[in-house]
Amino acid sequence: MQGNINSGGGRGRQAMSNIDFYRRVPKDLTEATTLGAIMSLVAMATMSVLFFSETWAFARTTLETAIAVDDNAEPQIRLNFNITLHALHCDFVSVDVWDALGTNRQNVTKNVEKWQLDGEGVRRIFSGRNREAREVKHEEHEETLEELHEDGVHATMLTSETFQKFLDDNEMAFVDLYAPWCIWCQRLMPTWEKFAEAVEEEKMPVGVGAVDCVTEAMLCREQRVMAFPTLRWYQGGVAQSPDYKMDRTVAALTGYARRKLETNERYKDWEKKKAEDPNKAGRAPPQYNRAEYPGCQVSGHLMVNRVPGNFHIEAKSKSFNLNAAMTNLTHRVNHLSFGEPDFATGRKTKRILKQLPDQHRNFNPIDDTLYPTSEFHQAYHHYIKVVSTHLDMTNGWDTLVSYQFLEQAQIVHYEESQVPEARFSYDLSPMSVIVKKEGRKWYDYLTSLCAIIGGTFTTLGLIDAVLYKCFKAKKS
Repeated sequence: MQGNINSGGGRGRQAMSNIDFYRRVPKDLTEATTLGAIMSLVAMATMSVLFFSETWAFARTTLETAIAVDDNAEPQIRLNFNITLHALHCDFVSVDVWDALGTNRQNVTKNVEKWQLDGEGVRRIFSGRNREAREVKHEEHEETLEELHEDGVHATMLTSETFQKFLDDNEMAFVDLYAPWCIWCQRLMPTWEKFAEAVEEEKMPVGVGAVDCVTEAMLCREQRVMAFPTLRWYQGGVAQSPDYKMDRTVAALTGYARRKLETNERYKDWEKKKAEDPNKAGRAPPQYNRAEYPGCQVSGHLMVNRVPGNFHIEAKSKSFNLNAAMTNLTHRVNHLSFGEPDFATGRKTKRILKQLPDQHRNFNPIDDTLYPTSEFHQAYHHYIKVVSTHLDMTNGWDTLVSYQFLEQAQIVHYEESQVPEARFSYDLSPMSVIVKKEGRKWYDYLTSLCAIIGGTFTTLGLIDAVLYKCFKAKKS
């Protein structure tokens, strides 16, 4: 056979056959044995098991993590938040930002929206987006309060002993609950006295009173006075919501009292008609009195510098002084994250996140967490360590940048004169975590398959040769 293959090839073909690695052995010189057949079956079984094992290992991937210096050159990072304050009115919610570069932004309203909540904590009234707080107009008077008192005190000073009797004696009452140290209360005092005098001159059936919340602290606490001055309308001894928060001028206050009286008269006329003939009474006129719950949901995003800093939610106002004794910063963090807000909602991102273990999913670990304060003069402070995380699941073709963080919170106690704040301090780590999907290369897989085939064949061939010689020696 070999002569036929090589015949007529000439010198070139003869030279090629000299380097043949796979020289043919004539079939007449080979011998088939039972031992060889067994070794062949063992070889095929071994190669099959190793082939499937190697293929399974090639198809699987592993996640490798590494730590490197964060090379992100972006000067700012986006901070997303959605926080519910259970005992603070939206009018008094202020979002402030401070950082180590000297940034100090007060009452941030850009990209921030507020919702007033009802008694069940559900969003009820939209309180605005990107809206600056309205500045209340005050009135200046030439006369001092003492000069206005020369012809008598028109606004009745009330105490805890006389307060309820004053409400019982006056079906309609308008009361100023103030603190002497409050600058806005000081500016209001002459206006309030002139307003009380105007009510007497027009013979309005309205009692005008005032309560010093420093000397009558318990009374103001019972009335849940959260800010000074609180101008509250009472009808039949019951406080009417919401409190008056418009301009503090004699004309504005008098106009408000007139509208309240006119509304009450229309309602009384309607009740009279209803008693005479319910079919002709028609619809009841609006009372403009709605229950007001001191709860607010504030949400939005802030662009903050990539340096240590904090954003805090504080109770303050342009036209009120907050009552520190009644400020409760109990809050629920509905959502808090860094980076793009739709990071975890994209289809591709969801597919990638499914492959991550739990320890690499700390993108918003404090969502839906309640931080209650059972006493006044205290609030939770949050300390957040932010770590940049690079997710490489496509061998460098597309890398996702996200931000994980760890949070610790503790209650901080304040002085009695200080208004507490819910503070979120953050610090970005200079190191980043790289999560990479590692898999075997195709050439590595082919090399392993060749090694399996050749190694198994050679090894079992050696074993077969040794056993054959041993058995042949025994027979001879």
